[in-house]
Amino acid sequence: MSLRPADIVIDCAEFEPLVSFWTAALGWTAHPVNEQYVSIQPPEPGVSLLLQRVPEPKVVKNRVHVDFRADDMAAEVARLVELGASVTAERCLGSFCWTVLVDPAGNEFCVNGG
Repeated sequence: MSLRPADIVIDCAEFEPLVSFWTAALGWTAHPVNEQYVSIQPPEPGVSLLLQRVPEPKVVKNRVHVDFRADDMAAEVARLVELGASVTAERCLGSFCWTVLVDPAGNEFCVNGG
């Protein structure tokens, strides 16, 4: 098989709030593709975030979201909040804990202490 992940696509109404947030959050660079897409790419080849402009607003919880692992979960969550994310929940299952956040467009993602 040759199937492998290439992009994680995030819908948005406007690029700018998400380009600013995700490039600062990840330290990656933005590359406009066309009027409908902007790619946020890591420094080394790998899976990128692809922002897709869509006309409809976000209405319900995402069915798919990205989980990030951090060496210091509390510090990373605080940094992401400073950049424009909002915390929506803090959860634990046994000793495994994570924080649920939303980006400036309301797209959910999680940070765990991995």
